Amino acid sequence: MYIILFLSIVSYRCVYTLVPYDSCLIPVRTMFSYLKKQENQLFSLTLQWNMAVVKAGVVCRYNAIYRCLGYVLLLFAGGNAPTNFYHPIYIRYIITELMDIKKSAFTLSAPSIGLCPTDNKIEYAFIGRSNVGKSSLINMLCNHKGLAKTSATPGKTLLINHFIINDSWYLVDLPGYGFAKRSKTVQQKLQQMISSYILQREQLVNLFVLIDIRHEQQKIDREFIDWLGESGVPFTIVFTKADKLGLVKAKQNAEKWMKQLEDSWEELPPYFITSSEKRIGREELLNYIDEINKNIEAQ
Repeated sequence: MYIILFLSIVSYRCVYTLVPYDSCLIPVRTMFSYLKKQENQLFSLTLQWNMAVVKAGVVCRYNAIYRCLGYVLLLFAGGNAPTNFYHPIYIRYIITELMDIKKSAFTLSAPSIGLCPTDNKIEYAFIGRSNVGKSSLINMLCNHKGLAKTSATPGKTLLINHFIINDSWYLVDLPGYGFAKRSKTVQQKLQQMISSYILQREQLVNLFVLIDIRHEQQKIDREFIDWLGESGVPFTIVFTKADKLGLVKAKQNAEKWMKQLEDSWEELPPYFITSSEKRIGREELLNYIDEINKNIEAQ
């Protein structure tokens, strides 16, 4: 079934692009318009995206021929093909290997910023409310089950946990800002620890804020994100548990969530949609980190 649909989509692309518009082709175009609606769903379900669009490379006309070649490459590659992959525009591209985490290990747990690693490696921190799926996401990204300890009781992370990645940078697991069921004294201590790390840690290059995509925008999440913006902290929103809704509904929820930021944000922060269970968004997040690493190295 998928092979037949795949060949139909390729045929649709050739006809739609190469054949001049004419009234006699309206029935044909009507039929192929249905196939167009199916192609994103087909590729998101069956293929992995393993092509990196980069700023360097050969400039070419991305016409029907290149589209067909792209489909063949995707068939043997794997991931979610981005929706703009099909746009008939001029792009520069090369086929390259995306960043992957080949080595990850726990380094230390620090009760304060003063006890964090002192080797000046850059750090990417992850934070979110209790039960947002932070540990599962970290394990999925690192392809290392059990690296970050998951618990049936939310809010167990009480320290600043450092994990060394590929011997070159740190992934940092921060306590959740929901604090679960903790005393006021512990809550104040955790809040002070989180704030000092985010505002004072020079090695921190980006903070990933995890949001459960199943829920409406919560006051505590919005206040935390607004605080990050006011403080000038570079951060990225990561929506989790997309598999609980399905990709279409998850995308709608994410867009609605981001739209609500426009009431006070002139420029919206970047965001990703992920699922630890289905490994959705892993390549996109790792490639995003890799691009930041490259920019830092180029400075």
